[in-house]
Amino acid sequence: MPSVSFKFCTAKVAGEGEDADPILRAGPDLGLLGVFDGMGGAGGRVYDTPDGRHTGAYIAARFARNVVERLMLELIKPEWNLDGPATAAELHRVLASSLAARLAELKAPETTLRSKLVKALPTTMTLAVLQRTDPAAGGYACHLFWAGDSRAYVVQPEAGAMQLTTDDLRSGGDAMRNLTDDSVMSNCISADTEFHINHRQVELQAPFLLLCATDGCFAYVRSPMHFEHLLLSSLQDARDAEAWRRALEAAVTAVTGDDAAMALLGLGADLDRFRKLFKDRTAEVQRRYIDPLDELDGRVGQAEQELAALKARRAELGGELWGAYKHDYERHLTAEAPAGEEGP
Repeated sequence: MPSVSFKFCTAKVAGEGEDADPILRAGPDLGLLGVFDGMGGAGGRVYDTPDGRHTGAYIAARFARNVVERLMLELIKPEWNLDGPATAAELHRVLASSLAARLAELKAPETTLRSKLVKALPTTMTLAVLQRTDPAAGGYACHLFWAGDSRAYVVQPEAGAMQLTTDDLRSGGDAMRNLTDDSVMSNCISADTEFHINHRQVELQAPFLLLCATDGCFAYVRSPMHFEHLLLSSLQDARDAEAWRRALEAAVTAVTGDDAAMALLGLGADLDRFRKLFKDRTAEVQRRYIDPLDELDGRVGQAEQELAALKARRAELGGELWGAYKHDYERHLTAEAPAGEEGP
């Protein structure tokens, strides 16, 4: 079956990014995608390692990625039939024990600091595992495992982008609200706190695009619709998969305020076919969602500029009129004191 795949991982500060290199493996009947985002705020503690001094978030994302990839490759076989809940439990068991062992290896000194917001080796994870169930019709079972606010999406020509995972945030999972809410994460993988691995199974019909992404990819756009448009518009202009990857990475880097990682796998078509399949959807998203929001954003920007100019003129006029009014207003304050009378 024809396919398209690529991945990228960008860092705001070179060499210090806390997103791990994504997992991306694809075969004739199986696929494995995964992203891991080390949580810099909660895992900001610095550890000495053979590779230098790194934050717990940096270490956690890379260590968890390697642990998960090894485990899943052991489970994946041609005749494999995944038990989702059992695999979620196994992921939890292996991650919890491995991270605890890694923390002990780091030999961090004891601390009296205790906070629910401070964690040892914290990271998010989103993992998508594909198995072809109907080769003739292009049917796939997709198992999703996650903890935190990294996401998996499927994008189909008629329906567009659909989020497959629910953000583990106290505010809930509304994608539009989460762009502006600064909500606390309610669940993430770590070495010293309880966590759980969510699981969901969905059935997919090729052709489709499946992707896993950290929040640096989608949390800095103006709307979820803008994220879909960013994906599809970069596809329309791409000559090959590498050109699409470069364009998408550049578009994400231009808007994000964070590290960003993505793994993408398209099944059921080659790049040229995907471009044609998504041509109408790209135009619809542009016309129906992007243009109205961008037009209003432009008007808001113009109004804000006009308001700033009015405020500046208001301050300037206030100074001018105060200068004219001040002479009489302060007449008794500036008058010379009567003879023989001293001030305080």
